[in-house]
Amino acid sequence: MTPETRKLALTAHITVSVGWLGAVLCFLVLSVAAFVSADVERVRALYDAMELAGWAVLLPLALASLVTGLIQSLGTHWGLLRHYWVVAKLSMNLFAAVVLLLYMATFRDSTGTGPSTSVEELRDPSPVVHAGAAFGLLLTAVFLSVYKPRGVTRYGRRRRRAALETTS
Repeated sequence: MTPETRKLALTAHITVSVGWLGAVLCFLVLSVAAFVSADVERVRALYDAMELAGWAVLLPLALASLVTGLIQSLGTHWGLLRHYWVVAKLSMNLFAAVVLLLYMATFRDSTGTGPSTSVEELRDPSPVVHAGAAFGLLLTAVFLSVYKPRGVTRYGRRRRRAALETTS
């Protein structure tokens, strides 16, 4: 990858990943508002907004973060499986994207937004818990990206040894 292409890939990855983090924070705020609200119509409207945000913003950003992260890792010296922090970020991203997809597929069922009339029947802590966990997971990914903890995988060590042997 040329330096210009690498910078473009990094910019795209940072942009969609930060967007995903911000969207999760907005989803968390909406879910807390729905959980504490005493107004049935407001709770229904907030669940509608969360569902729209999940399908139209969260899921596309999660998948874009995964794709741009793969491009970034495969096109740089970090590699996909050479460093534990890259493997950890990939695993977290895959886990979060799969959980998000499964969660959004059952969102309407889990939030009880059927013909219920009482706010107690509508109130559900699940969106708060899921959004809070996702926010924590994404902050961990940011930490790993910035600090890049040391640690090379066995595959990374083999690649490094092979590179040293070919240069000597």
